[in-house]
Amino acid sequence: MNLFPHIPSYLGTYGSLIQQQLTMALSSVLFGLIVAVPLALLCVRYPRIYPPVVATLTVIYSLPSIALFVLLVPSTGLTQTTVIIPLAFYSLAALVPNIVDGVRGIPEDVRLAAVAMGYTGARRLVSVDLPLAVPPIMAGLRVATVGNISMVSVGTVIGVGAFGALFTAAAQLNRSDLAVTGIICIVALALICDLLLVITQRLLTPWNQRRSR
Repeated sequence: MNLFPHIPSYLGTYGSLIQQQLTMALSSVLFGLIVAVPLALLCVRYPRIYPPVVATLTVIYSLPSIALFVLLVPSTGLTQTTVIIPLAFYSLAALVPNIVDGVRGIPEDVRLAAVAMGYTGARRLVSVDLPLAVPPIMAGLRVATVGNISMVSVGTVIGVGAFGALFTAAAQLNRSDLAVTGIICIVALALICDLLLVITQRLLTPWNQRRSR
């Protein structure tokens, strides 16, 4: 069986489907990260709000994406935005706890040394805290990215599911090869993005590489 068979012209091309899949998945992760960083830092500063924040994010993550699409369609229409918004909220469930754990896990002696060197407030956060918290943050990013690349396909119910459209076409046209192709492409994109994030983490944390030698 040809792993990359001809797809119906109304679905577009492989290139356009890849672009749509990555646009929706990565945009949702980016928006999720923009919200997650200040929210997580707020939880670190005020520990009492952390449990209710996590509980709220868990509830949001448990909501079916299709239900959220239905709620959003009247406002955002049958567009990529309708898919990106729920996925961005789903990303928070993976990102916020990892960022909190990463910042909390910084040794106190490191913090004190940074303060002694004149690193305080935002400067210490940017120069010391967040760089040292990169490994758990990247772990959360990897989970969110791989998960969102997969969940984008659910958007096919409103006509913007990228490779998810191949699953619908497979059922309508009785072509199982389209479903297999869709699965292979989604898995391949997820693995490639995950690998790129691993490489990025290594570039951002050279001290970990030196320590392991």
